[in-house]
Amino acid sequence: MFGWWECCAASCCERVYEEFLEDPEPFSLPSPLPQWQKRNIELIQHQPEIVISVVKVLTIHYDCFVSLFLIFYEVIIIFLCASSTCVDVISVCDSSPFTFNRLHHFWFNIHLKIPRLEHGLIKVIDFLYFSLGHGFEHSYLQVFVKSDLKTFTGKGFATGKICLGEIEVVKITEFEKIWSCSSLSRKANAVTFYKPVGIPDGYSSLGHYCQPSDRKLRGYVLVAKCILSDESQGSKSVSPALTRPLNYTLVWSSNSHGNEYGYIWLPNPPEGYKPTGFVVTTEPEQPDLEEVRCVREDLTESCEVDEVIFERNSLFSKGRIYVWNTRPCRRGMLCKGVPIGTFFCSRDEDSENDMSIACLKNLDSSLLAMPNLDQVHALIKHYGPTVYFHPDEAFLPSSVSWFFENGALLYKDGRDKGLAIDSKGSNLPGGGRNDGRFWLDLPVDSNGSDYVKSGSMETAELYVHVKPASGGTFTDIAMWIFCPFNGPSTIKAGAFNYTFSRIGQHVGDWEHYTLRLSNFDGELWSVYFSEHSGGEWLDASELEFIDGNKPIVYASKSGHASFPHEGCYIQGSTKLGIGARNDCAKSNYSVDSSTKYRVIAAENLGDEIEEPQWLQYMREWGPTIVYDSRSELDKILKHLPFFVRFSLENLIELFPTELYGEEGPTGPKEKDNWLGDERC
Repeated sequence: MFGWWECCAASCCERVYEEFLEDPEPFSLPSPLPQWQKRNIELIQHQPEIVISVVKVLTIHYDCFVSLFLIFYEVIIIFLCASSTCVDVISVCDSSPFTFNRLHHFWFNIHLKIPRLEHGLIKVIDFLYFSLGHGFEHSYLQVFVKSDLKTFTGKGFATGKICLGEIEVVKITEFEKIWSCSSLSRKANAVTFYKPVGIPDGYSSLGHYCQPSDRKLRGYVLVAKCILSDESQGSKSVSPALTRPLNYTLVWSSNSHGNEYGYIWLPNPPEGYKPTGFVVTTEPEQPDLEEVRCVREDLTESCEVDEVIFERNSLFSKGRIYVWNTRPCRRGMLCKGVPIGTFFCSRDEDSENDMSIACLKNLDSSLLAMPNLDQVHALIKHYGPTVYFHPDEAFLPSSVSWFFENGALLYKDGRDKGLAIDSKGSNLPGGGRNDGRFWLDLPVDSNGSDYVKSGSMETAELYVHVKPASGGTFTDIAMWIFCPFNGPSTIKAGAFNYTFSRIGQHVGDWEHYTLRLSNFDGELWSVYFSEHSGGEWLDASELEFIDGNKPIVYASKSGHASFPHEGCYIQGSTKLGIGARNDCAKSNYSVDSSTKYRVIAAENLGDEIEEPQWLQYMREWGPTIVYDSRSELDKILKHLPFFVRFSLENLIELFPTELYGEEGPTGPKEKDNWLGDERC
């Protein structure tokens, strides 16, 4: 890959290049420019639709596409050298190896700083960016995230199939479009329905797939086949695990585009069986009975609706339709429900009254699809995120042992004097529950207290909990980070910002994020970001990456909550711009969790992991101090304009509950998500 100067200097002299910067318009090509580059630039300028057609064809083969992009990379740089504003963006086009992040910044700077580029060139640049980043048949996730999976495979993990007892399932990610439907009121609100293709011999579809039309196609459905369990072998009385539906019920139909009709069908199962998804067609006749299979009821679990994919309101019930993603009702490390990836639809907005489909149940207690310890280490090395702290962060993380060794004290109710804690936490009370009888605190002397508050980046590490998710079809790698102190909060009210002196601060801060990996192929599927008493799951395609496969996590200033991108996140009313600030930015303060980590728990691996003694401490990691926050909140009210001024009670409701008292959190094992699913 050439840098910008090598690319230009190889084709034209410095004098010609300087002339272009001084007088870029009208655009003309330097005479020494090689003919193949000259032809490409002329093609971009005058016939962009031809270029786009060629690129569309070549995207079928990713290697050809990359080669084409490298050619256009040089052409684009040469074109920028002829632009008066190329100096502003040229720094992003250096001679570093090509990565998707570099392409992203290149594309962003072009749109931001050179809005007057030829329309044809902009179309080509956009096409290259969205093709490489969001793919046609290949995406950057498949190029980066799925690389080197040979390192992970072994035993039952990442073999492409998972045994659930009497049935075996395979994940399908290739689809054929059936039909698209748009909202009556908003054209942007549209969905597309797909059927899985490339189903292996012997496997059957369990339902069709649906997602918003404006998103890159990325999802999966499970297909299944029967296998004999030990109990069913030799028993003729046991019904087969899978069977054809008796017929179908038409749930909804619509004319979406002219004469294009769509029909959504619910399979009607025999007695003792449950449907697990819907079937979509473009013809009014019932689908073929071989299209899907129903599952024996004892091999299923109840499911519930999750995210709303599509809604089409109408005054008449016949035209009304709601479509949701689905998930098992019971979720967590010990739960057996397996999501299939299919959707649920109904004419009733209250879906709980009409949940006619089910998810699968994993009856194989061995959980052979989970990674072994060597594979866990390989996955963390491959996907471990880098955590960036804010450049103005005053309260940095440390290891737990550093916190103990530098003067942290254990207090007991009824005793005024604290007890020193050894580096392993072996003298902490273990087990039980958080009964309020014990808590930790900083050193008594102010110098020692301030020193511990500031943390120790050199010793900071991520504490890893590995657990099954989605009935053992996914692996959750929860990565916990410890900060000795959580700083005071900053409140934003419009253009006004106010940093509290005490509100929001507490001793001992545990935060985490979670990687969710597919046990079918080892692919990073999504990441959970914990954000003060809640959080959100983000698909891997929405993340920032560093070093190829490793996501970036941003820890907010003072509070250390996890976020996926730089910026200011408001907890409160985002519409009014009133709430607690969470500022995130890159800095030199960072922890690479792919190297600085320690696996502290993996229950499915039995005795292979020895849990640290401090993990069994179920009480608070800081003292509880209740104080009156009214005086500080009154200061905010005085600065609010009259049209957004709230009563004190309404203002309090906007902010996180942890702002109104100083209370040390409990450790990771006392959290709900240790056994349960993440809170969203």
